[in-house]
Amino acid sequence: MKQSTLVTLARALVLLAWVTLAAPAFAEDGPGVAAVRRANESVAALLKQKPEPGSDAEKRLVAQLSTQLGSFLDVEGLGQRALSEHWKELNAGQRKQFLTLLRELVEGNYLKAMRSNLSYEVRYLKEEEKDGSRWVSTEIHLERNGRPETMSVDYALRKEGDSWRAFDLVTDGVGLVENYRAQFNKIIAKEGFNGLIERMRKKKAQGGS
Repeated sequence: MKQSTLVTLARALVLLAWVTLAAPAFAEDGPGVAAVRRANESVAALLKQKPEPGSDAEKRLVAQLSTQLGSFLDVEGLGQRALSEHWKELNAGQRKQFLTLLRELVEGNYLKAMRSNLSYEVRYLKEEEKDGSRWVSTEIHLERNGRPETMSVDYALRKEGDSWRAFDLVTDGVGLVENYRAQFNKIIAKEGFNGLIERMRKKKAQGGS
């Protein structure tokens, strides 16, 4: 996978992990905004902890973050959409292998966020329904190298039971599903599914960067 794909993923997940809720929310709390807000608040509460890198406490915190992430971000749905037609060609073992690696890459980026010292303000701008899904538009206000910066993060949500889960994140106009699909298609066309798995394993070994 190209660097840009995982950089986009990392940016989106770091924003999820480190938003602060001091900024006013302009959108009313519909079901989508409420779901995104709860996810942000839950992760922010966990990340107030500062365990030593590599410690048992950090491992427990990573596990808690993994649980929280899994309850909000639909990694399986994201992966299936990204693989598109290729998903149908995989057997059960291959699907499990792919989703496990994808989830581990996501969680690796959460660990990076946990070890950083970044802070943001999030503004919830609007919520709208599209094709049975809910889209929540937000702006992230931050300071980078002493300069103010604004980034947009849109969440595509679908309802599962009583919960709303995100199956795509669009950061500054770049969607994870679309970005992944383009990269996966290229790799599979040249190297096959096993080539994709090998590249994902290498990225995981490099810390997901």
